[in-house]
Amino acid sequence: MMLQGSEVSGGSSFSPLVVVELASDTKEEAIAWLLGRIRDRQQDGGAELLVEQLGLGLGGQEKENPNMFLVGASRQRLLAGAEDVGLFKEFADGSMRTFTCANKHNFRNFHGDGDGFLSMAECQYIIKHELDTLRAKDETHVPGHSQAKLYPGKSIIRRMQSKGILIQIFPLHEKEELKRLSFSWYKKVKLSFQPLDDIRHYFGEGQALYFGFLEYFTLALLPIALIGVPYSLFDWDNYDKYVIFAVFNVIWCTVILELWKRCSASLAYGWGTLSRKKAFEEPRPGFHGVLGFNPVTGREEPLYPNAKRQLRIYLVSLPFVLLCLYLSLYIMMIYFQMEGWALMVYDQDPTFWTGILVFIPSIIYAVVIEVMNLIYRYAAEFLTEWENHRLESSYQNHLVLKVLVFNFFNCFASLFYIAFVMQDMVLLRQSLATLLITSQILNQFMEAFLPYWLQRRRNKKMIHKVQRRRTLEDKEFPLVQQVQLEAEMTTYLGTFDDYLELFLLFGYVSLFSCVYPLAAVLVVLNNVTEVYSDAFKMCWVFKRPFSDPAANIGVWQLAFEAMSVMAVVTNCALIGMSPQVKTYFAESDMQLILWTVAIEHGLLAFKFILTYLIPDVPKHIQIKLARLEFESLEALKKKKMLEASELSKSLQ
Repeated sequence: MMLQGSEVSGGSSFSPLVVVELASDTKEEAIAWLLGRIRDRQQDGGAELLVEQLGLGLGGQEKENPNMFLVGASRQRLLAGAEDVGLFKEFADGSMRTFTCANKHNFRNFHGDGDGFLSMAECQYIIKHELDTLRAKDETHVPGHSQAKLYPGKSIIRRMQSKGILIQIFPLHEKEELKRLSFSWYKKVKLSFQPLDDIRHYFGEGQALYFGFLEYFTLALLPIALIGVPYSLFDWDNYDKYVIFAVFNVIWCTVILELWKRCSASLAYGWGTLSRKKAFEEPRPGFHGVLGFNPVTGREEPLYPNAKRQLRIYLVSLPFVLLCLYLSLYIMMIYFQMEGWALMVYDQDPTFWTGILVFIPSIIYAVVIEVMNLIYRYAAEFLTEWENHRLESSYQNHLVLKVLVFNFFNCFASLFYIAFVMQDMVLLRQSLATLLITSQILNQFMEAFLPYWLQRRRNKKMIHKVQRRRTLEDKEFPLVQQVQLEAEMTTYLGTFDDYLELFLLFGYVSLFSCVYPLAAVLVVLNNVTEVYSDAFKMCWVFKRPFSDPAANIGVWQLAFEAMSVMAVVTNCALIGMSPQVKTYFAESDMQLILWTVAIEHGLLAFKFILTYLIPDVPKHIQIKLARLEFESLEALKKKKMLEASELSKSLQ
C-alpha cells in the first residue's frame, strides 16, 4: 500500500514515502545542492530518488517551515535498492533467499513489474539506506554553511544532522493499513496472539521482535502465576512455600530463555533476517576526531585514538558510575531508617493509621528509585556521548551496560540487604510488593498519561493541530496536513526503555517471587496493559519509525541470561537460609554453606548443560539454511566452470 501520489515536475507522479525536513534558515544553495544529489543518477554519486517540496498547508494561514520535502522512488529503483541492502524474500520453493533483480520472477508474490512485492516499511528502509549512503565528492563544506565541513567520502546526511541543518527524516504512515493493523492489534480486547506478521510488515522486524518477546514473556509467566495464586491463598508453612517455589524459579528462568532463542530464530527466519548479513556500520553522526584514512573503506574520515577513549571510560565514566552507586546505597540506608521508625511507631500504637504508615517509607523509596533511574539515564547518555564512540553499536552497548548496572543496583540492592543481611522475610515480602506495585503505577503514568499531557502543553499556536491529531483515527487529511501533523508527533526513541522495563520485571519475578508468589500475577497484568498502551502509542502518538532488520533482541538476550544466573544464586541462598533446611544442619553452619554452594554450582552446571543441549535454532531451520548454503556453493561452482569454459573457447 502506498500513499496517494503527488505530482512532481514533468507531470509524473510518485508515492511519497519519506519526509526530509531542513531547518527554516537553510541556505537556498544548500537546498538546491542536496536535492540535486538526491535526484542524481547513482553513476554520478547520487541516490537516484524522486523528491518534491511540500506545499504550504492550512491555506498558508500559519507560518510553516517551507523546507519540508517528500522523497519517493520508482518501482525499479526500489527493487534495485532491495538487492543493494540484501533484502531476503520468500522464494518459489518456500525458502528465504536474498533478493536479486536477475531472478526476481522466481520469488513468491512477484507479479508483473513487482507492484506490491515490497512492503511500505521495506521501501522506506531502502530510501533511508540510499539517503544515508549519499557521500561528498570534492566539496569542502555544505554550500552556504561553511561550518558543515565535508571531505571525500563523508556521509552528507550525517554531517547535516550533526550541524543542525537537517532537522529530521521520518517515514510516513499509511492511513488505511494503519487502521487495519490497529483493529486487529489493540482495538478489540480478545484472548489471542498479536498479529506479529502484520506488525513486522508495517513497523519492521525490530518492533515485531519486541512485541513478540513481550507476548512470549507474558505467556511464560502464566505457569508461575497460576502456581503463585494457590500458594498465596492457602495458609501453608511459609518456608515450605518459598523453598519449593525457589526450586521452580531456578528451572523456569533457565528454560524460558532457551526456548525464546528458538522462538526468536523461527520468527527471524520467516522474516528473512536470520541469515541476513549485517550492513557495514558507518561512523555515528556525533563522532568526531582528526581527519585520517580508514584502511578498511579506503575513505577519509575522522579518527579518534582508542587509548584516549579508554581513559575517558576508566578515569571519568567508571568513577561516576561508582559514585552514583554509592549515592544509591546512601539513600537505601535512609530508607531503612525510615522503615525502622515507622515500625517502631506501629509497635507502640498499632492502629489503622499507623498500619498504613508502615507502607509509606517503601512507597517513597519506590518513587525515589524511579526518579534516580531517570536522572541517571540522562547522565549516562551524556557520558556515553562524551566518550565519543565511533559506531552506533558500540555506543549502545556502553550505554546499556551503564544503565543496567545502576538500575539493577538501585532497584534490587534493598531487597538483597533485607534478604541476606537483615534476613527478614516478612519485610522482604512487603518491600517487594510495594516496589513492584508502585513502579508499575509510575510506569503506566509515565507511558500512558504523560505523553498526552505533554502534547496538550505544546505551543498554543499549534493547539488545533494537536486536537486534529487526537482525532486522526477518524478523519481524512490531505497529504500536506498529514505530513505537518506527523512532523509534530513525538519521535520514537527505540525499544531501549521497553526492554529495560521487562528486564527489571523479570528480575523481580526470578529473584524474589518465591517470598511473594503474587509477583508473577502482577507482572502478567502489567504486561497485558503494556501491549495495549504500547500498540496505541506506536500507531497514533509516535512518528512511524524506520524498519530495523533485527534477527534477535541483541544485547538484551545476554542481560536476561545474566539475570537468570543471578536468580540461580539468589534462590539457592534463600533455600539455604530457610529454617526447614537449617534443621538438617543444626550442628554446623559451615556444612550448610558448603552444601548450598555445592547445590548452587550443580544447578549452574545443569543450566549451562541445558543451554548446550537445546539448540538455539530449530533443526528444520538449520536444514533449510544448510541447503541454501549448499545450493549457493553449487551455483558458484557452475558459474566458475561456465566462465572457464567460455575463456577456453575464446583462447582457441
